[in-house]
Amino acid sequence: MDKTSIFGLIIGIIAVFVGMILKGVNPVVLLNPAALLIIFLGTIGAVVIAFPTRDIKNVPKLFKVIFKETKVPKNEEIIPLFVELATLARREGLLALEGKIDELEDPFLKNGLTLAVDGQSQEFIRDVMMEEISAMEDRHQTGASIFVQAGTYAPTLGVLGAVIGLIAALSNMGDTEALGHAISAAFVATLFGIFSGYVLWHPFANKLKRKSRHEVNVRSMMIEGVLSIVEGQAPAIIERKLTSFLSINERENYFAKGEKANE
Repeated sequence: MDKTSIFGLIIGIIAVFVGMILKGVNPVVLLNPAALLIIFLGTIGAVVIAFPTRDIKNVPKLFKVIFKETKVPKNEEIIPLFVELATLARREGLLALEGKIDELEDPFLKNGLTLAVDGQSQEFIRDVMMEEISAMEDRHQTGASIFVQAGTYAPTLGVLGAVIGLIAALSNMGDTEALGHAISAAFVATLFGIFSGYVLWHPFANKLKRKSRHEVNVRSMMIEGVLSIVEGQAPAIIERKLTSFLSINERENYFAKGEKANE
């Protein structure tokens, strides 16, 4: 479970409800079926129009990505693995890695090492693995763009809902009290539109983009690790090369753990 997605959503909802109460607004006004229909169903309709069926079918999977931790290995976990693989390859040859491949869970890494064991050239291995990353980035970008578009449509539909509500309110100017309630209800659609656009859809899109960047970084590290093993570089050199993918804090923590392990 991705705790930041859950906590962020809870905090956003609490902020709006508590803010309404502090402003003297009764949260009951949010129970407006017309506003909910215009904003959420309208947003769904606009998104369905904007994207082909094959992309819309992936929306449930996107929610899983947003609210669940991905199975991509952490950067600092990959380095010791490649050090071990490089040591084995230098000692017994690339074919010795064949037994290790079956133990790996990541299909991307398994594919790269399989190509290496099969004797493919570095250029071929890089091309195949880079193409896989490119296809993955394209899928991720499409998924994020769905939520970006939803975040663009929702606030505008909120304005549309307010206009519809005002038309209904102004059609009966005789009852001043009823007119005030009707105008108040009209702006509930605007509230839902802005809230869903900037507390839900745009943040969801950003979460998908960030997770995609992390996965690309991890995959790029794997490519360098596989190619370095094929090239026959020393494990210590490979370790130094792969740590360049870590942030400064991650790098310091990684070497600090290594020093403690050697004590």
